Amino acid sequence: MSERVALITGSTSGIGAATARRLTRDGYVVALHSRSSADIGKQMASELKGASYHQADLADETAARGLVASVLKHHGRLDVLVNNVGESIRIPHADLKAATPAVWRRMLDINLIMPFVLITEAEAALREARGCVINIGTHSGVRPKGASIPYATAKAGLHHVTRLLALTLGPDIRVNAVAPGLVETPMSAGWPEATELWNTRAPMRRAAQPEDIADLVAALVANDYVTGEIVIADGGLNLT
Repeated sequence: MSERVALITGSTSGIGAATARRLTRDGYVVALHSRSSADIGKQMASELKGASYHQADLADETAARGLVASVLKHHGRLDVLVNNVGESIRIPHADLKAATPAVWRRMLDINLIMPFVLITEAEAALREARGCVINIGTHSGVRPKGASIPYATAKAGLHHVTRLLALTLGPDIRVNAVAPGLVETPMSAGWPEATELWNTRAPMRRAAQPEDIADLVAALVANDYVTGEIVIADGGLNLT
């Protein structure tokens, strides 16, 4: 139980999978998680040294709380929590009626409330380890852009929770967030307008790869001083 343990939610594809592989290279034992892709999760766990896989639907509060308990039961400690699970919906910002109360509740539940619940469940273990939390936000939580107003607002809330918790939980627990722009993942597939925007207007002239974001997460995990920061990773599009 002396090995450092990192729980990465939504870690069977995209940013989560890249982060799991990167933290494994950095010497962490990773606890993988997904809602439904259990076969992929179990296969990844067999490939990454010491890794475990845990299935849970984080839209269910009981399941979310049980996820942390399952990881602690299996590994005996928790040093890093990466709140990577998120859900987006594409609604034109001007189509106000499409942003129904049900959409708002779903976006807030998955993107803001669920990460907070996981942090509350992990707090004692993270304090003992003097560990850290990395929340995955979005550049649209910083500037008025994004797939929809409810999604961007929920992530903006997650950014502010990051700052509030950094102040509340320090010095025992550091809390930071990474705010990516467009990343080439299954969640962003089939969005040619966004791809064109990044290819033509962002100084880096491309969307991010999951590994670009994973490297930044790993850097924040490794730094034992930085806390309360929202690091934008959008290839410089925010400058335009």
